[in-house]
Amino acid sequence: MNNRQAKIVRTRADLQAAIAAERKKGRKIGFVPTMGALHDGHISLVKKAGEKCECVVASIFVNPTQFAPGEDLDRYPRNEEGDVARLGEAGCNLVYCPSVEEMYPEGSLTNVRVEEMSDLLDGIYRPHFFYGVATVVARLFIHVKPDVAVFGEKDFQQLQIIRRMVRDLGFGIEIIGGETWRDRDGLAQSSRNAYLSEEERSRANAMFAALHRAACRIRIGVPVEEAMKEARGHILAAGFSKLDYVSAVDPLNLQDLPDGPLVEGQGCRLLAAAWMGSTRLIDNLGV
Repeated sequence: MNNRQAKIVRTRADLQAAIAAERKKGRKIGFVPTMGALHDGHISLVKKAGEKCECVVASIFVNPTQFAPGEDLDRYPRNEEGDVARLGEAGCNLVYCPSVEEMYPEGSLTNVRVEEMSDLLDGIYRPHFFYGVATVVARLFIHVKPDVAVFGEKDFQQLQIIRRMVRDLGFGIEIIGGETWRDRDGLAQSSRNAYLSEEERSRANAMFAALHRAACRIRIGVPVEEAMKEARGHILAAGFSKLDYVSAVDPLNLQDLPDGPLVEGQGCRLLAAAWMGSTRLIDNLGV
């Protein structure tokens, strides 16, 4: 195990001074933004950044602008001390833990909107969400100025929106997707899994199982909507109380694919969001 201790910085000035010292040594900067409550999936992103760069920066910031009133901002799990220890063990050099005031100085009026892609799928049910994500990630990119940034594929829509923002605004940052980490039964690892009761947890892997079956069905020529309808039924039968969406989309623009068998050469991503009790879970799978 790596016994390195990651250095904590809390202000943009201290962060940029530390990064400047790393750049003087000729080191590339890799960046992994997080909201803390880290699991193995987050740690895999840190390690992936370390494969590309000599200096890895992670941020821990529970971003208030991506939570709507009534969502779980106040109860979102927080464990800074434990997170920083895990990051150091994974090879992280710097941990940026800014305050809300550091990220959003008094009088801030500027936000970032990636139109269209932010208004689909999760954007229908959480219309504020991706505008908050794009804004905070843009600000973090300006603070860190990384060469490479790594985001998990579990939040596939977020990953594609960040890629589009970086392209459109010319950030000059290489965006890398890290594979979704799963528990042994297939459930995608997520900080919000901690909200599940033992009984709910035992049934939650049905979402991945349904998506996996749908992907296999689509690969052998079953029409897209037939496979999606079957997947929705399996998820509801497993005890999920409500479906927000179970969709097959073009991975580049997130638009729904037309019904019928998948056309050869057409990319396809299956995405789902559903409620297990009071916990909203998301997952996705490539075809």
